[in-house]
Amino acid sequence: MTGNEPAEDPTAARSLRDTAREGEVRFDGPPPAYDDAGLVFIGRIRSPWKTCETCPKNRRAALEAGETGVLEIDPRWRPALAGLAVGDVVWCLTFLDGADRDLALQKPRHSGDVRATFTLRSPARPNPIGLHLARIEAIDPEAGRVTIDAVDVLDGTPLLDIKPYYPSVDAPSAGTSEG
Repeated sequence: MTGNEPAEDPTAARSLRDTAREGEVRFDGPPPAYDDAGLVFIGRIRSPWKTCETCPKNRRAALEAGETGVLEIDPRWRPALAGLAVGDVVWCLTFLDGADRDLALQKPRHSGDVRATFTLRSPARPNPIGLHLARIEAIDPEAGRVTIDAVDVLDGTPLLDIKPYYPSVDAPSAGTSEG
């Protein structure tokens, strides 16, 4: 490089591959206009929780509450639901849009001690991305509705992604931290 080349447009959508592999299908429509990390919401999570005070703080508390949730997937992303089935365990990644983003130290509601943000699973963090483990109880790919066994987010929380849970690679080995 000579230093005279034009700068790459940082907002342009990028792909690690120029072409799709045989059998691959890209989403319909133009790629989103990425302006930072390139994240887009693929839908919303519907839950019974309207306030932070009533929302379970983790999966165990959500299961104990006995309330299900629904992933509502926007039409463009519904083809990616193919292959998911009732009984599958999935990771749901969310954008916790109501969370504080400027707390380095926090005092959790379940503890009297002040702790550093990166030692907590609190939604308050520089990039409030939530990670939620759930089991699929019902799925309607055409309607874009996936019912999950438990949910620990507020109603309307933006959904970033759904990924399968694989016990063979996701379960921690004996002797590791449980977080």
